[in-house]
Amino acid sequence: MRYGLQQLLFPGFLFKAAQSPPRPATVAAPTLRRRGAHGLEADPEDPELTSRAQALLLNLPGCEALAKSVTARWNPRLVSTAGQAFPARWAVVLNPMLRALPGEVERTLRHELAHLVAHWRAGIATGGHHHHRSRRRGKIAAHGPEWRRACVELGIAGEERCHQLPLPRRAVARRHVYQCPRCGMILRRVRPIPPRRPLACRDCCRQHAGGRFDRRFVFVEMMV
Repeated sequence: MRYGLQQLLFPGFLFKAAQSPPRPATVAAPTLRRRGAHGLEADPEDPELTSRAQALLLNLPGCEALAKSVTARWNPRLVSTAGQAFPARWAVVLNPMLRALPGEVERTLRHELAHLVAHWRAGIATGGHHHHRSRRRGKIAAHGPEWRRACVELGIAGEERCHQLPLPRRAVARRHVYQCPRCGMILRRVRPIPPRRPLACRDCCRQHAGGRFDRRFVFVEMMV
């Protein structure tokens, strides 16, 4: 569960969530992408937190094996994010600052465990393996009906996908400035666009290329 700047990926297009300033929509080149697990670069597993997670999962039907695989830990590197779930490793990490907010450790733990439960059950439905490093699970929406059902079973019915918690916001300068060579649209980014994953202006691609990625409209970095 992330608070603050978020990204929503739709087929071929990149949008920013409502919390962030409006930014030009882009079309990504059709290449394979891999998700990292940087949130697991945290403190060692917390036995007490893991034990609490296991106890919660043991109360859910069909999650006994998941309870044996789950791990939980604190990640002091999290700033505006309250917690994260990593179904590929059946792991949950929480922001230590939640300890100062009454009730938020428990609620966030259940929120993230609901993500694991949703993926676990999707694996059962599709016949996927449940080894903790397996990725053969069904594709489900991050906060879809599977997650909402798990939230109800974990005692947080009506849980929202995001909360406005009093966590600090990290201001990050967008030093990399790009421009569409056709319409002049400006795109600002914190990190440079990877050479193997170029982005093109969505408006120009829609107007002149049927909505498909077209290298004629790839953003060009500007010297600022």
